[in-house]
Amino acid sequence: MTAPPLEDTPFARGAVRQEPAGPATAAAAGTRAQEQHRPPGARPGRPRVLIAPVTVTPSKPLTPSHLKGLLWTDVMYRATSALADVTYQCSHTTFHATEQTAGFWEFLDRSYGDLDYEQLDEEAVGRLYVAFRGAERAPAAALRPYTDAAERGWVHPASARVLRLWSRHYAALGLHDPGLQTHQPPGLSLDAALERLGELGLCLDQRAAGGPVYLDLTRHGLPLRPLVSASGRPNYLACALRELLPMAADFDEVVLLYDSDLDSDYQLLQRVIGALGPAVRRVSVGRVPVDGRILSARHGGWQDHHAGVLLDTALAQHDAAAVRLGMRLYFIGALGPGRRESFRARLLHQWIGRSGRLLDAAAAAGPAADPPDLTDRLTRHRKDHLFVDPYRLTAGLLGRRSAAPGADLLNAVYL
Repeated sequence: MTAPPLEDTPFARGAVRQEPAGPATAAAAGTRAQEQHRPPGARPGRPRVLIAPVTVTPSKPLTPSHLKGLLWTDVMYRATSALADVTYQCSHTTFHATEQTAGFWEFLDRSYGDLDYEQLDEEAVGRLYVAFRGAERAPAAALRPYTDAAERGWVHPASARVLRLWSRHYAALGLHDPGLQTHQPPGLSLDAALERLGELGLCLDQRAAGGPVYLDLTRHGLPLRPLVSASGRPNYLACALRELLPMAADFDEVVLLYDSDLDSDYQLLQRVIGALGPAVRRVSVGRVPVDGRILSARHGGWQDHHAGVLLDTALAQHDAAAVRLGMRLYFIGALGPGRRESFRARLLHQWIGRSGRLLDAAAAAGPAADPPDLTDRLTRHRKDHLFVDPYRLTAGLLGRRSAAPGADLLNAVYL
């Protein structure tokens, strides 16, 4: 079934539309993207760091695995910002073109008609996403009206609803919002990105013969990786390249944060971005098991432990500052970078309680007479890279012999 033009769909009236950027060449678009995301107050001579985490499809609740990645990224961003000019690049607009998002939108319109998404919570939208993942996929042609509209600033009401709910969670957690509800198109069109890859000698394009497009790093001993299907559907990696190719050369270091299950793709992305000049660091953050099992959110199973439920429960019992700090101490310091420790709600609340005591102690101590410089305390948690390691920094707060963290560090990085 081919989707009708979006203005004719049941959801055109409820869709979110953001102002699109005007037409520009690929080079001008890349420059605009760099200027748009350049940190305010950037200072000459300071190193420039781009932090680019994997995005979460706006179709479901934020699970413990999602929270871990978001909190990890936030602490890295805020700590590194004390030492460098940092850009936090995370555009949902860029990845609306993937089958996971555009396909979900097409499925909703085709299957559910004029459903009022404003009446649904995250769990209800998530159940629709689970149904989509179990349904037959629509052809690429059926998704094209959705991807074209997304490029112009349109967001399906289901995802718009989820992004608004996520924005509330970000605010409650004190997370930096990189533009959840902002139209942020990538700096390059798909064709321009593939052309740039061709200039780098990294593209095998078989579209002229009706075939797919591959990322070609075979000279580095890596296998061909599809970017665009023979039907014209780009995957997540192709979208990431549209975003990062025009930006990366403007930075000294690019940090890629991602789910450890995506390691092979991020090895490829590291190679490509590294060819543009910056040092590229991969930071893999393991998923969080629940009851000893790691399940994709596409299968559901998030009831009672997604962000909305956890925040409502925690804020009913604890001060907001203690919740923000405790969430970070638990998901970063207690769970660590791996994936061995299962999520335990009782332990999370113990960490939030401990955080309240840390904050009380910091307030009672008052400002130190001669406090060690904050930048010095943060710098020791870097190795051969520019970014501050969130786990090293957070674990350093939790040792038995560690001094109580100063209020300046807590306010700058954790609250």
